[in-house]
Formats: sequence, structure tokens, C-alpha cells
Amino acid sequence: MRERRPIEYWLSDMDGVLVHEGRPVPGAEEFIRRLSESGRPFLVLTNNSIYTARDLAARLSAVGLQVPPESIWTSALATARFLSDQRPEGSAYVIGEAGLTTALHEAGYVLTDLDPEYVVLGETRTYSFSQLTKAIRLIERGARFIATNPDPIGPSPEGSLPACGAVAAMITRATGVDPYFVGKPNPLMMRTALNRVGGHSESTAMIGDRMDTDVVAGVEAGLQTILVLTGVTRKEEIERFPFRPSRVVPSIADVIDLVE
Repeated sequence: MRERRPIEYWLSDMDGVLVHEGRPVPGAEEFIRRLSESGRPFLVLTNNSIYTARDLAARLSAVGLQVPPESIWTSALATARFLSDQRPEGSAYVIGEAGLTTALHEAGYVLTDLDPEYVVLGETRTYSFSQLTKAIRLIERGARFIATNPDPIGPSPEGSLPACGAVAAMITRATGVDPYFVGKPNPLMMRTALNRVGGHSESTAMIGDRMDTDVVAGVEAGLQTILVLTGVTRKEEIERFPFRPSRVVPSIADVIDLVE
């Protein structure tokens, strides 16, 4: 592979890279500390739209990872940025929780079910039949369909939960309208993250645990990509994909020495 510039900016997925089943991955605390001490700009990225950045910072702090809210970039924040750029101070009917509603409010959006310009679907622990029915009818009447991320399932202590992508598929089946997904693997999320840290693709690395979201999004955005094997993608699965990460390492502990 061609020689790349030294890594000056860092983007990292959260689940499967820094934390796993609610516990920090060994090496994650030292990695975050090394980044903070080096002064290298970094962002922790997540497709989870449930929590605000402040909520996530508190949850990470509770397990020993000190990540300030301004260093967290969620699919909800990326969605709010996208909509604000597309139609400033617009209106949306939202299915989601505080992470998404807060981001849209702060972007100047009005949240309404009265002839909204958009239906915006995110994650929630309580998808309701009445909300989904309302969303379907609004889309049928011309509202544009946006979803925060295409993840079909999410984890829980009891097992898998239906997530945004699965619910979006149901709405699509009912309406015939596909959503525009803002979160990973859409490289738009990487581009907005790059803008957030002021980075350049040639000198930025994306660390992830999934070939089909983190790595492909990084590749399409022109970033260096590092796959860790502490999450979803297993080593023997890498060759199945038509694209390759720049590096494959066992865990985030093996990335620490790359931070200069």
C-alpha cells in the first residue's frame, strides 16, 4: 500500500473498540490518555442516537474513560448537521430519544407532526405502533424520510434488540420510500467528523471493529483505517470484503504506540 502521511487526527468507534458489553476494552483508558496528552485532535464516533454527547461522556467516565462531550460525535449530531445544512430551521416529526431531539432543537428545528418537512427516525427503547403509523402517513403525504443509521439490531444484556435500520425497513415496506441514512457507513458522517476536528483525510485514521460500517466508511472518505478484532468482525472474515483496512490489530491496546 502507498505511503501515508503521519496520523495527526484520530476518529474511533465506541462499541467494540473502546467498550464491550458495558466494560472498557483493555488498553482503552491508556489510549484515550495518550491522545489527550499528545494534544492530537480526536473524536469518538457512534451510530447510537439515543444519548446526547454529555450523556455518553458521563457513561464513559463511569467505566474509567475520560472523553469530554465535545470529543463525541453521534449519528444524531451528524443528522442534525445534515438537516441544518439542507433546510435551515426546518421542521421534522421525530421518532427517537433525547440524543436526537436535543440535537435537532439545538440546530434550530421545530419538532412537529403538523405537515413536517421531514420524518426523522432514530433509536428508541420504546418504538410505538402509533408513532410508526404517524410516520408512515406523513411520508405518504410527502415528508422526506431520514434515518440516523442503518444498523438493524442493537445489543442488550438479554440479547439483540431491533434498531433503526430494521424499523426503517418496515416503514419502507409500508410506504415504498427509502430513507436517507446519515450515520456510518455513509462517508458523510466521516466528513462532518473531519470538519469537526479540522483534519485532512490524508492524515486522519479511523479505528473500528466492523468492516461493513467503520472500515468502509473510512475507506470511502479517504482515511487510514485500523480494524480491531475486539468487536463484530472476526479475522477470518476480512478477506470476504472487496476493500481492506490499512491495518488489522488485536485490540486498541495495539494502537497506543501509533499516537505520537
